[in-house]
Amino acid sequence: MKTLRLILGDQLNIKHSWFKKSDDSIVYCLFEMRQETDYVKHHVQKVIGFFAAMRQFAEVLKSNGHHVVYYKINDSNNKQNLLDNLNQLIQDFNIEHFEFILPDEYRLDKQLHTFTDQLHISYTSNSAEHFYTNRNDLADFFEGKKQYLMENFYRDMRKKHDILMIAGQPEGGKWNYDKSNRNKWKGEVKIPSYKWFNNNVKEVVSDIKKAKIITFGKFKNDTFNYPITRAQAIDQLKYFCEELLIHFGTYQDAMHTDEEYLFHSRLSFAMNLKLISPKDIVISVMNYYRKHIEDINISQVEGFIRQIIGWREYMRGMYWAFMPNYKNLNELDNTNKLPDFFWTGDTKMNCLKHAINNSLDNGYAHHIQRLMITGNYALLTQTNPGEVDDWYLGIYVDAIEWVQLTNTRGMSQFADGGKIATKPYVSSGSYINKMSNYCSSCHYNHKNKVEENACPFNSLYWNFLDDKREQLGNNFRMKMMYSLLDKMDKQDLQKIKEKAKHIILNQDDY
Repeated sequence: MKTLRLILGDQLNIKHSWFKKSDDSIVYCLFEMRQETDYVKHHVQKVIGFFAAMRQFAEVLKSNGHHVVYYKINDSNNKQNLLDNLNQLIQDFNIEHFEFILPDEYRLDKQLHTFTDQLHISYTSNSAEHFYTNRNDLADFFEGKKQYLMENFYRDMRKKHDILMIAGQPEGGKWNYDKSNRNKWKGEVKIPSYKWFNNNVKEVVSDIKKAKIITFGKFKNDTFNYPITRAQAIDQLKYFCEELLIHFGTYQDAMHTDEEYLFHSRLSFAMNLKLISPKDIVISVMNYYRKHIEDINISQVEGFIRQIIGWREYMRGMYWAFMPNYKNLNELDNTNKLPDFFWTGDTKMNCLKHAINNSLDNGYAHHIQRLMITGNYALLTQTNPGEVDDWYLGIYVDAIEWVQLTNTRGMSQFADGGKIATKPYVSSGSYINKMSNYCSSCHYNHKNKVEENACPFNSLYWNFLDDKREQLGNNFRMKMMYSLLDKMDKQDLQKIKEKAKHIILNQDDY
């Protein structure tokens, strides 16, 4: 039976059971489409990375004897729409059966459901064979519960998959070493030279320019530095284990003007495209840890494992539990515009300048820069979460909606009212000073609240608490801060609110 199999741009899993053997009756298809480049404005490196990885994957399939139809962005046969391309191939190859891997993004899942509902041939859907969990596992786990606490899910994952467990108990005696993962990096531990892959993507860049795809961000030297093949992803993982894991946990929340990546793995792009699986990563990290257990503290490993089997799987589960309504939640009623400097990096606030320019230069920022710098600022200025979503989805090479949306609208912007985070992740300048060296060379003083040189985060923080008292005043994790707010002199608070209002109305002047 002549079969057409669809591979989406984030389904590049060469270990999938589909590819165990070649079969002349099966046609595989991959498409570079305007549908995907245009639904939000993307960082140029994100588009380059996806196209480059997809092209490499197609070549691997061909070399393994599979029949592949690949439409590049400017191919004359490319109708730039998923359903139109599929319908054309079904007609051209007299296809009798259609197969697809379940998408991880609701938008594409809905599109494929529309397509299959209208098909006049048989079809089947298949698992991505990538995640530890299925789409609905998290919803089932929390059924009947009022709170969806990630920690409970994470502990269950540890038990279920026997990861960092000894005789049914957490290895080391603790489930979570988060308190050991909050150190400021001051240069006391040397960071090894970063691993670059220098993938030549000159042809991809030329094709993007020819197609006149509208992007933003920077790209230099016609080389893409993140892994775009499984072999490169494995090489990057090996490098992380040997060079970075030993200090990952300690400094995973740290930020520094001179270091873009610190001890982070830079594996998220490859993992989200499924070049490498979370199981591959966990197994490799655990094997390396076991061989070097005398040198590597468990807090380093647990901090990393938590990101993979806890946070990543949890975010995907929350996405599928609450979509499509989740995308429209705005429980704090925030409506302000995202300032222009988010697209240029042109601001006198040093923390934002570095975090945003790092993102514009590299399509990257680690989780604390995303949460406590750009996300914190957007929330304190009461920005429309839809604008924040689009920026986060566009600017990072690893951003795919199933993981971006829950992190942004839930964890970062608290727009879901507390489904994911038990409190808003907001702070004044003191936290930023504690976790980075940004403040030491900033135009603003992180200690001042209302003076001309006062750190904007300070007045914005107290103004936010006061403005959102109705929604947040009864939050048990916010009681101490509201107690401090209540003790504040009313005239001082008024000056703080006037300062914050001026900042919000004139953000691009700061």
